[in-house]
Amino acid sequence: MTPEALWWLGFVGFVLAMLALDLGVFHRTNHEVKLREALTWTAVWVTLALLFGLGIYLGWIGAYEGAEARQQATLEYITGYVIELSLSIDNVFVFALLFSYFQVAPPYRHRVLFWGILGALVTRAAMIFAGVALLHRFHWVIYIFGAILIFGGVKMWRSHGVKIDPQANPVLRLVRRVLPVSREQHGPRFFVREGRRLVITPLFIVLIFVEWTDLVFAVDSIPAVLAVTQDSFIVFTSNVMAILGLRSLYFSLAGIMQRFHALHYGLAAVLIFVGIKMCLGNLFKIPTFAALVVVALILTISIIVSLVRPPPGQIPV
Repeated sequence: MTPEALWWLGFVGFVLAMLALDLGVFHRTNHEVKLREALTWTAVWVTLALLFGLGIYLGWIGAYEGAEARQQATLEYITGYVIELSLSIDNVFVFALLFSYFQVAPPYRHRVLFWGILGALVTRAAMIFAGVALLHRFHWVIYIFGAILIFGGVKMWRSHGVKIDPQANPVLRLVRRVLPVSREQHGPRFFVREGRRLVITPLFIVLIFVEWTDLVFAVDSIPAVLAVTQDSFIVFTSNVMAILGLRSLYFSLAGIMQRFHALHYGLAAVLIFVGIKMCLGNLFKIPTFAALVVVALILTISIIVSLVRPPPGQIPV
């Protein structure tokens, strides 16, 4: 077995072990995740992500030969991680809307996000491998990905403040047409028996929406990381490390998301910038470090603007 294959197996094993530890030990019983617990887990996932990057830099992780190759791989990993984590913030807004709309009790929200993110890891892995294969085989696809990012960024910029109605979503209509849905809540259960037939619960509907939401956002976020690197190991690991911290990020930001109203525009600007970087790659290659600085600067400015100029009805902090 090649060293590359061993690192892939090792990373997947690490992810599965952490998920098993999360569900089987720390969240063995359904409970409401409080702010302190959420912040602690957010710090844990961010620390693990940074340690993984340090491992790449020191040569402990990945089959990168030479100091220059390790330095470049580390820079690409950190940049991809920052982009993916920042774009995941928009998922947090949608999760909050879904939980409120479907009246999901706080003790069951972690369960939905756990299984939703587990499914997201599978779908993203398939999308990453497909995207990398396309770029290696048909280089001109990079312009399509860049155009998708620019279009997605413009659409995100213009969609700020637009309310989402889950009832109008075609996915929900299709699910209710194809699958029998219980009209009652059944706690943390996704499936129940009503009479002789097996039906899905409203909580499972929320899980489907979580999966669908991540799939929609992945159409933007994965090409954004591919604009930084086409190394499938770096793209996959940076995506996964960001996704693993998404649950704790939701519980950390759930009560203060509205305060960072300008962050939505910052994320849109990040998409547009990365799309332009991707389209101009053959004419003018923007260094990875410069791209990381620009992304960090955009996010910092949007956060500062949110705090200095809050939306109407809020008091400046």
